[in-house]
Amino acid sequence: MNIGVIGCGRWGTCIAWYLDKLKNNVTLYGRSGSKNMKQLMDEREKCNTVLSDSLKLTTNLDEVTKCEIIIISIASQNLDDLCKTLAENQLTDKIFVLCMKGIEISTCRRLSQIVKDNLHPSNKIAVWLGPGHAEEFYKGIPNCMVIDSEDDTTKKFLVDNFSSDLIRFYYGNDLIGNEIGAAAKNVIGIAAGILDGLCLSTLKGALMARGTREISRLIKAAGGNELSAYGLCHLGDYQATVFSSFSNNRRFGEDFVKGIKSDYLAEGYYTVKALMEMSKLYKTELPICNAVYNILYKNADIKQQLDELFSRSVKNEF
Repeated sequence: MNIGVIGCGRWGTCIAWYLDKLKNNVTLYGRSGSKNMKQLMDEREKCNTVLSDSLKLTTNLDEVTKCEIIIISIASQNLDDLCKTLAENQLTDKIFVLCMKGIEISTCRRLSQIVKDNLHPSNKIAVWLGPGHAEEFYKGIPNCMVIDSEDDTTKKFLVDNFSSDLIRFYYGNDLIGNEIGAAAKNVIGIAAGILDGLCLSTLKGALMARGTREISRLIKAAGGNELSAYGLCHLGDYQATVFSSFSNNRRFGEDFVKGIKSDYLAEGYYTVKALMEMSKLYKTELPICNAVYNILYKNADIKQQLDELFSRSVKNEF
């Protein structure tokens, strides 16, 4: 298949590498001013892994829009602008696969909704979510992920053609829940990093249990299946997000506590702001997310935020 990948960051490059290994014709696009793209073009290497000559690199977006399948892996808050640019090409009958996690802050739209709102209705939209870090996939360490779409034929086509010994794909059956759960797990990752930075890592068990329950309530309020929070999109992604040294969100939280300025993308920083808007929209309490928001955006005292979580009224676990 002819597949275009938009986004030459850590994950976008890994996706292009993976699909190239599956013997597809893959073109990876990055902006001409991108440091990542310059490094790839100069060295053809990422995370100590050499990219094959069959993987095409380009700074011309038009080359990607000619492909049958277009995969997008960029910062979530930039998706609407990208889709408006893609819409100028009047693309039809394509499959768009979103390999990214987030919620648009200004509108609370899920990422698939942004694509749907901008592009021709003949295009199919899917999401590729779940645990896994590029550094581990390059080493041949396998994992399980999920592909979801409102169109069952598209979902089956992608799972059948993208599965391998390295990635086992499951069929998603709740686009709302999978997208919200995947986005929200990055906020839980920041919370985990905050605990690491405070030498309170023993609280991660409580964080995982209560964080999942919190997000399940939001998913249900938004019209999804609350059980999706316990699947690969959210709870199943905790090891990679809450514990891994490769997790940007966990590292961001730890660096924040230690006063270290970050220069990498941590999607949870933006997602938590969107979740606060969703909390109002769906009238759902999100105490952990609210604490993370107060710490990151309101310069709230971290110990006080933890104390407030612990002093919440006692109630049944379920």
